[in-house]
Amino acid sequence: MSTSSPEAVKKLLENMQTDLRSLSMECKKKFPPVKEAAESGIVKIKTIAVRNTGILAALKENSLEVVQPFLMGCGTKEPKITQLCLAAIQRLMSHEVVSEAAAGNIINMLWQLMENGLEELKLLQTVLVLLTTNTVVHDEVLSKAIVLCFRLHFTKDNITNNTAAATVRQVVTVVFERMVAEDERFKGIVEQPPPVQGNTNRRSVSTLRPSAKDAYMLFQDLCQLVNADAPYWLVGMTEMTRTFGLELLESVLNDFPGVFLEHQEFSFLLKERVCPLVIKLFSPNIKFRQGSGASPAPVEKPYFPICMRLLRVVSVLIKHFYSLLVTECEIFLSLLVKFLDGEKPQWLRAVAVESVHRLCVQPHLLRSFCQSYDMKPHSTKVFRDIVNALGSFIQSLFIVPNTGNSTAVGAPAGGSGSGSQGAALGGPGAGGVGGNLSTQAAFEYRGTWIPLMTVSVQGSAKATYLEMLDKVEPPSIPEGYAMSVAFSALLDLVRGITSMIERELAVEEEAAAEFRATHPDDEWQAQPGAHLVWEEMVSACWCGLLAALSLLLDASTDETATENILKAELTMASLCGRLGLVTPRDAFITAICKASLPPHYALTVLSSNAASLSGKAYSIQGQSVQIISPSSESHQQVVAVGQPLSSQPQGTVVLTAKNIQCMRTLLNLAHCHGAVLGTSWQLVLATLQHLVWILGLKPGMGGALKPGRAVEGPSTVLTTAVMTDLPVISNILSRLFESSQYLDDVSLHHLINALCSLSLEAMEMAYGNNKEPSLFAVAKLLETGLVNMDRIEILWRPLTGHLLEVCQHPNSRMREWGAEALTALIKASLAYKHDPPLAQNQRLQLLLLNPLKELSNVLHADIRQKQLESVLQILQSQGDGLGPGWPLVLGVIGAIRNDQGESLIRTAFQCLQLVVTDFLPTMPCGCLQVVVDVAGSFGLQNQELNISLTSIGLLWNISDYFFQRGEAIIQELEREEEVLQKQAQEKGETLNRPFHPAPPFDCLWLCLYAKLGELCVDPRPAVRKSAGQTLFSTIAAHGTLLQQPTWHIVVWKVLFQLLACVRTSSTTADKEKIESGGGNILIHHSRDTAEKQWAETWVLTLAGVARIFNTRRYLLQQLGDFFEAWEVLLNHIQSAALSKNNEVSLAALKSFQEILQIVTPVRDSGDAFAVIGVPPVLIDPLSASGPGRPLVRSDSLVERLTRYNGAELQAPPPGEESALEDSALWWSAWNTWYRTGTDSTRPPSGPGEKFSFIPSQPFLTALIQIFPALYQHIKPNFSMEDLRKLGVILHGAVSVPISSDASPFILPSYTEAVLTSLQESVLTALDVLQKAICVGPENLQVMYPAIFEQLLLFVEFSCKPPQYGRMETKHVANAKYNQAEWVALNYVPFAERSLEVVVDLYHKTACHKAVINEKVLQNVIKTLRMPLGLKYACPSESTWKLAVSSLLKVLSTGLPVARQHASSGKFDTMWPELANAFQDFLFTKSTPPDNLSIQEFQKNEAVDVEVVQLISTEILPFANFIPKDFVGQIMAMLNRGSIHSQSPSFTEAEIDVRMREEFSKVCFETLLQFSFSNKVSTPQEGYISRMALSVLLKRSQDVLRRYVEDERLSGRCPLPRQQVTEIIFVLKAISTLMDSLKKTQPENVDGNTWAQVIALYPTLVECITCSSPEVSSALKEALGPFKDFMQPPVSRVQNGES
Repeated sequence: MSTSSPEAVKKLLENMQTDLRSLSMECKKKFPPVKEAAESGIVKIKTIAVRNTGILAALKENSLEVVQPFLMGCGTKEPKITQLCLAAIQRLMSHEVVSEAAAGNIINMLWQLMENGLEELKLLQTVLVLLTTNTVVHDEVLSKAIVLCFRLHFTKDNITNNTAAATVRQVVTVVFERMVAEDERFKGIVEQPPPVQGNTNRRSVSTLRPSAKDAYMLFQDLCQLVNADAPYWLVGMTEMTRTFGLELLESVLNDFPGVFLEHQEFSFLLKERVCPLVIKLFSPNIKFRQGSGASPAPVEKPYFPICMRLLRVVSVLIKHFYSLLVTECEIFLSLLVKFLDGEKPQWLRAVAVESVHRLCVQPHLLRSFCQSYDMKPHSTKVFRDIVNALGSFIQSLFIVPNTGNSTAVGAPAGGSGSGSQGAALGGPGAGGVGGNLSTQAAFEYRGTWIPLMTVSVQGSAKATYLEMLDKVEPPSIPEGYAMSVAFSALLDLVRGITSMIERELAVEEEAAAEFRATHPDDEWQAQPGAHLVWEEMVSACWCGLLAALSLLLDASTDETATENILKAELTMASLCGRLGLVTPRDAFITAICKASLPPHYALTVLSSNAASLSGKAYSIQGQSVQIISPSSESHQQVVAVGQPLSSQPQGTVVLTAKNIQCMRTLLNLAHCHGAVLGTSWQLVLATLQHLVWILGLKPGMGGALKPGRAVEGPSTVLTTAVMTDLPVISNILSRLFESSQYLDDVSLHHLINALCSLSLEAMEMAYGNNKEPSLFAVAKLLETGLVNMDRIEILWRPLTGHLLEVCQHPNSRMREWGAEALTALIKASLAYKHDPPLAQNQRLQLLLLNPLKELSNVLHADIRQKQLESVLQILQSQGDGLGPGWPLVLGVIGAIRNDQGESLIRTAFQCLQLVVTDFLPTMPCGCLQVVVDVAGSFGLQNQELNISLTSIGLLWNISDYFFQRGEAIIQELEREEEVLQKQAQEKGETLNRPFHPAPPFDCLWLCLYAKLGELCVDPRPAVRKSAGQTLFSTIAAHGTLLQQPTWHIVVWKVLFQLLACVRTSSTTADKEKIESGGGNILIHHSRDTAEKQWAETWVLTLAGVARIFNTRRYLLQQLGDFFEAWEVLLNHIQSAALSKNNEVSLAALKSFQEILQIVTPVRDSGDAFAVIGVPPVLIDPLSASGPGRPLVRSDSLVERLTRYNGAELQAPPPGEESALEDSALWWSAWNTWYRTGTDSTRPPSGPGEKFSFIPSQPFLTALIQIFPALYQHIKPNFSMEDLRKLGVILHGAVSVPISSDASPFILPSYTEAVLTSLQESVLTALDVLQKAICVGPENLQVMYPAIFEQLLLFVEFSCKPPQYGRMETKHVANAKYNQAEWVALNYVPFAERSLEVVVDLYHKTACHKAVINEKVLQNVIKTLRMPLGLKYACPSESTWKLAVSSLLKVLSTGLPVARQHASSGKFDTMWPELANAFQDFLFTKSTPPDNLSIQEFQKNEAVDVEVVQLISTEILPFANFIPKDFVGQIMAMLNRGSIHSQSPSFTEAEIDVRMREEFSKVCFETLLQFSFSNKVSTPQEGYISRMALSVLLKRSQDVLRRYVEDERLSGRCPLPRQQVTEIIFVLKAISTLMDSLKKTQPENVDGNTWAQVIALYPTLVECITCSSPEVSSALKEALGPFKDFMQPPVSRVQNGES
């Protein structure tokens, strides 16, 4: 309800009447005048109420009268009445029904009451109501009302006092509010103010309107009062305090700044009155120094209430009127800075800090300071000083000890005596620290502990001590308060400045973007002014800020505080970066970096940077701000212990939670503000590298860091707190480098350069020790590269160039990662979908592949391994698109050396295999030769045999590919050739490529052959073998593709060159035994020396070349120099055949056989195989030739070859020329054969000569086997001389002994009569000859005797094995195999077979003239004499038996011939030979073996009998044609045979000699037959036989007598066995004689003989007593025939006398 509504008016009237009635009632007795006035007042009111419609207006007009009764009532000074009246007056006022005049009266009345000290509170209330409800009180009245309130303020009563103060404040506000309202009213009306005179006359207010004038007067007087001068307008003031005055001034300035800014009069007051006043009042504070109590002149002490209020005023002045009072503000600000000084009292510093904080939250104000002072040439650098002052203030808090003992201040930081330091650490402060660690946020530095309080909300400066208006004494400031305020101030300052500048920067950038969008061609020009201010602000404040923040950061023990400090440093760094201020940017970053690392951590990048800063001390009017180095005594929670990253091993370092926090800030900085970091990337990354190292993060796939164990030293210890953080940190680290894709090119280069130089440092550090290196930089280079693939070209060279250096580092881990990074980048870059694609951007492709090639220059195997693995992966994923990159890739694969390890070569080889199997068709044909070279180099490497072998397989595959794709390759190569030719002509050079004149495709083949040729002489036998097989197979399979001139190169440059090399190597190879083949492979004894291994190669090579000559004969014959080639080949065969190696020599002969078969019939299958590359089965030359087989002319072979090779080979015309040429070739072959045979069978000469080499049996066999085939072609001209040569070789061959270790394989067991194949072939050779002579012309027959001679030589071997030089050989018969080095063969079977041949041949040829003339028969008998004479002494029993049977056969053929030609005398010499032969055989000197069985003995005896029978049938009957001497010899023999001459002395060995009873019998009979025959030609003969008989009989008599004698003497003892045997024999002889005598014609027997026979009878009878049963039976038989003598024959007397 408003005061003007009818209800309110009615109420007012009622109330007034009530008040007046009450007044009249109270004054009825004591104050009648008052009572009357009250009553008239009632009437008055009633009248007004009745008369007027506008009651309130009417009341106001009459207010003098209406108020009068109440004024009078107040005049009574009666409390009750006064109270009533004041209430009534207030009611009127509140309804605004008081006129100006009435108001004056009221004020006067109140003044009186005041002077009387009545109703003070009511008075104040009334004044307040009067002034606030309306504006009727002006000028003097107003001033009187104000003075009244002031006077009440200074009463003794506390309540009045305070109420009055409040009232004054309100009244002052009302005055200024009126002025503001007045200005509002006159806002639209523009006045022309009169010019203001420049005098200081206070009356110059004529220009002001009424309310403004009041306000002006009031303010001016307030200044006067504070200055302790008399007021001009507030007349009647008795008393005033400065504190109250300052408060009032401050409130006016703060609440009504517009008044001062809009009205020059007021501005003038500010400048002329307020500022000087403030400065004057500050003086005690400025001069005062704490602790200088003993100064000579007493200084007025600073007074807290005033000082504090002054600071408040100053804050207001600076805040609102800075623009008016530039100079004055400079003074104020300088004063503020001074008040922060350590020598000022604590409370003063605290309020000063609060004031500074108030400034810090106003960035625009700070900017103005900067523009007005710092940027002016000769002005104080106010802004900088403020910041520095804050900084040094914070420092001073740490340095001044809170305990207050002055000694510690003087002591240096380290403490001169350890005692003081100990006290500082272990004193109460330290205890406090322990207690407060967890509970309270605080700063703690070098033993000084300062708690941190929450002083104000961020961004507002709520002060505590500036608000303590009621305190008179300076309050005690709690510990840490000043620090907390200063800290807030710093943070607010940074926050304000940075956000302001960044806002403006953003606006500017937006404008720039807009400008560029609309004017794309023009260059955007920024306003330089703004930038200058920003840069100046930063330059002015960064040093102080950094100093303070670094110190606080080091001292902070609270996470939030730390976070705030770091955030401040971060924003500053980023801002400096954006403004391009490098030094401050780096300084802030360095601070964060240092804080991230453990204290005193040696990191050169940071220390060098810090050194440049710490040298600067910023002087602030005598104070110095030092950048304090961090202390190490931080009471921080340790979260990690790790190794420092340094070249020298050190102890461990610890990381605290704060370090980790700082690290996160650093990451944040790099992540969000990477673009402005520029060169300071170096700092950031170096620090991160060290932290990562200490935390033990190791790079993983793609360069991301993962927690890993530290390799050496005490392992990294991480608390669980930090363990959970690690993945986050690792993730942020990765994201940081991923975000590099958003950096511009310049920033990216900064980042890369920083990483490279970091990496260089890490490399430096890792030199010379094998400690784990730091791989941070390398890993991050990789990450950066991977995310910037789209612009890889701009960073490829620096990136890969550096990584290549890393790859060469001696530290293995370092290299490994360099290679990992490099190869990962190359793989990624090749796989990346570039625009345009790589296939169309050859230059980029080569650029990307180049580092891969460069890696080949690195000597470290692990790097090459990586390189090759990545090549493998590239081939697998991008092989099809390599195109022009192939030479590079192949170069990498082929860059292998023998000093590299197996695994490396294995990997490289996998790549090659992949290339050969999958990519030959996709690569340019020009690269094929490179592929061949690379495959060859793998064959030649000696680390891994299997690879060498497989690579030869690859060469085979490559050759197949050439074969299949020949057409296409030829076309492409010819195109390339043309291009190259053109280029060469332009340069004026000749085209230089291997095997040039040959066409390019042939060159490709020749390169392949040349490579295989190199491999054929590799040191390793397996490689040689494989390469040889492959070489010959490829030439066989694909040779048809070559053009004819190329064949010439193949033969002379490839094949013969290869043969020559192999021959040289083989002959010079080492004979030392190789123990094992590497690993535990056992080597067969046939390959256990290098020489033997080379032998195998020689064999293969020779066979291969021979095969090519065989299969490609007609092609080669067209080359023109075929005969020379043939000779060279034969020469090779000969040298191989004569090599001292059985294997080689044998194989050479096989090759010889093979090439000789060219024109002999060859089995088709064999030939087909040869063409396909399968060695033909050696065809036995014996089966392939012989007189019975027609000789096939060579044409059929041509047909066959043509059939296999297509129709490419032209068959030569079968003319005379080719036949002639053929015979030349054949004789060349015969000469080779002869030289080979002669040299190989020649026995060693000297006695001392070591038997270095004796040819083997298979070799000799093969050698001899060649002859028959060869002979077929040289038969027409084969001469006697050639036969002689042949004989020498055959004899030599057969004479060669066998080495004892081979004998078990070649020799049959002694009992088997088997020929060795060599002996077979020797006989075959002779057989071939003999058959040829047989069917040949007459003139050939002269060769028969020579053949006989040769054969008989062989027959002698049966008893007299041939000597091989002077070699000691043992016969198998009496040699244990292992005792003799060389074993003579068992020649018996051979000799016997030869003998059979002789018999056979003689049988055929006995009548040939040559045979008769050359005394062949005599030679045969002479030869047979030896085995016949030896008989049992023969090496083999069969020999003499065969000899006998042969002799019998030969004689049966030969004797008739001999008898026929008896007269010619050609056989004269034969008879004595024959007689000797009989003699030697029948009466051999050898004794039969002991173990001979009865049956055997009887068989042998039968043979003897046969001989005697031959004599009796073939010789004796023809005695007339036979020389007499011979017959005499025969008879003597028979005589001897018939008598058993036993020596009387028996030896033990002869016990079991058996008597040849049957033989004796036959001899006897024959003898008797011829003795007693009528046909005795001469008496001499008969005499001989008779003599023989008598001797026999006499001997028998003696033996019998002696036996009887001995028997008697021996008694019961049996006689010796031999004596018994003898007697038995004698008895048997007697019985035989008796038989013979019976059969003979009686007239032929001599009477003397009979006498002797009969004389035996008594002696025989005496023997009957013998005890031996054998003797008894023999005796029985002897006695039997005597019955015939019982009657004497009739004719006894007639013949008696003879």
